[in-house]
Amino acid sequence: MSDFDTQIPTTFDPFAEASGDNAGAGSKEYVHIRVQQRNGRKSLTTVQGLKKEYSKTKILKDLKKEFCCNGTVVEDPELGQVIQLQGDQRKNVSTFLVQAAIVKKDQIKIHGF
Repeated sequence: MSDFDTQIPTTFDPFAEASGDNAGAGSKEYVHIRVQQRNGRKSLTTVQGLKKEYSKTKILKDLKKEFCCNGTVVEDPELGQVIQLQGDQRKNVSTFLVQAAIVKKDQIKIHGF
């Protein structure tokens, strides 16, 4: 008898790594920057996923001053605190967060149309 006859083939589970507590999509913290259409040509930019150690109100104050737009911090039960800005500020916000060393460039996900 050879070794091939006695070995039982095992199945491969592609999601075995994701079943762990610290593995999967939650292992790398992303900052999500989205744009939402309001009415007509008006839009809204949302920033979600910033670490809790950062003050969202201070970041919002700097963003508002830098881009000459209005904004607010909204408390969401699932997502936590989300920064909302007027207009399509996706690229501006991503470059601002990288230059201010709040997040790294590979931790930013930009969503939208």
